[in-house]
Amino acid sequence: MTTTTLKVGLIQQSNTEDISKNISKLEANIANCAKQGAELIVLQELHNSLYFCQTEDVDLFDLAEPIPGPSTERYSEIAEKHGIVLVTSLFEKRASGIYHNTAVVFDKDGSMAGKYRKMHIPDDPGFYEKFYFTPGDLGFQPIQTSIGKLGVLVCWDQWYPEAARLMAMTGADLLIYPTAIGWDPRDDEAEKERQRNAWITIQRSHAVANGVPVISVNRIGHEADPSRLSEGIKFWGNSFACGPQGEFLAQASTSEEQNLVVSIDLNRSEDVRRIWPFFRDRRIDSYQEITKRFLDN
Repeated sequence: MTTTTLKVGLIQQSNTEDISKNISKLEANIANCAKQGAELIVLQELHNSLYFCQTEDVDLFDLAEPIPGPSTERYSEIAEKHGIVLVTSLFEKRASGIYHNTAVVFDKDGSMAGKYRKMHIPDDPGFYEKFYFTPGDLGFQPIQTSIGKLGVLVCWDQWYPEAARLMAMTGADLLIYPTAIGWDPRDDEAEKERQRNAWITIQRSHAVANGVPVISVNRIGHEADPSRLSEGIKFWGNSFACGPQGEFLAQASTSEEQNLVVSIDLNRSEDVRRIWPFFRDRRIDSYQEITKRFLDN
């Protein structure tokens, strides 16, 4: 780890069908965060376009790009221009018939520091990601950058303590989750609140269990279902950063576009792990069953 206090920018943005306008708005928001001193800026999941996984449509594979490709070239230039580490989230075309949901990290000089392919792929009403994405095959490896090791995971990964643990065990200084999650507008308010609180709680628990800060960036706004079989998704925003004891450092609105810039003290992980030595006390001799799907009685 080469930095102690790190300024991080979280960009919570709504999107339209116009990809060029979405990217232009992202550029302006990145510039705004960089002007406020952010050295690390995190974008939401699949930020170039609408969240296209609400329906299964083979024509939407046309949105995918190779890596490297046009988007990586553009975001590389943006990272170099502002001298920032930039976490992006792209629809990767690896080969015909093989596509991934891929986070790409750029360092301050514009170089590609590394990438992570989303490992856990959901298949729920409105989130038909198994139709589009092949599960990742790069494992849970932090990405080394000039500001430290970034444990980048993506959306559905955020519900799995195993993913967070493996990133932390491999030396991640931060856990980072680009996200696209929201409500079915037909759900009642009590159910919406339970879902949002569960989403926040599980990620804060990863910070506590591993003694590392967590950054989660969600999109905002209502996006219609192209198939018209549902009322679409209302993304709930609430992008946030928390410290290694799960304490909130910053939290965005549930309804508004917002740029957050927050200072994170990376030295606190060392202090917290000394008083809560969870890694020391893990019973690694007794966890063999964890690799099984389920344990029948």
